[in-house]
Amino acid sequence: MAGVPDSFQRLWTPHRMAYIEADKPQVDDDEACPFCAAPKKDDATGLVVHRGEHCFVVMNLFPYNPGHLLVCPYRHVPLYLDLTDEETAEFTALTKQGIRALQEVSSPMGFNLGMNQGEVAGAGVAAHLHQHIVPRWGGDSNFLPIIAQTKALPQLLEDARSRLAAAWPKN
Repeated sequence: MAGVPDSFQRLWTPHRMAYIEADKPQVDDDEACPFCAAPKKDDATGLVVHRGEHCFVVMNLFPYNPGHLLVCPYRHVPLYLDLTDEETAEFTALTKQGIRALQEVSSPMGFNLGMNQGEVAGAGVAAHLHQHIVPRWGGDSNFLPIIAQTKALPQLLEDARSRLAAAWPKN
């Protein structure tokens, strides 16, 4: 209820309204989709870490943390329910392998895993399903994203990609 104190601390970020209210580019077909384009390139150029039969793993071009991975089906589908049983099995297996590779390369203290389905749920590219694997460490968030709209990343995407590709589990 308004005016009733509670135990929550609130950090107001009105600058985020510019993103929330902005027109977002629609990626309704695979011609304009970054997740359809990435596997058509060589691994280094497309930032592809691993290629499976039905799905692949790519670095997030706008990472929350170093090593932020995305697991994507090759098919241009928007929803988890659209995956075939074979795609679902590989999607899950690649998520587990991604976690193992990140543990090997950078010893994170935890992970955020998730997928946002639909624009209203926060999907930046709602037309092509993708799952985030975000490695986390104690103290990895600070004031920079809020105050300066800046994220400090200590590792180049290609350096993270090549280290993760080299450490990718064989099974």
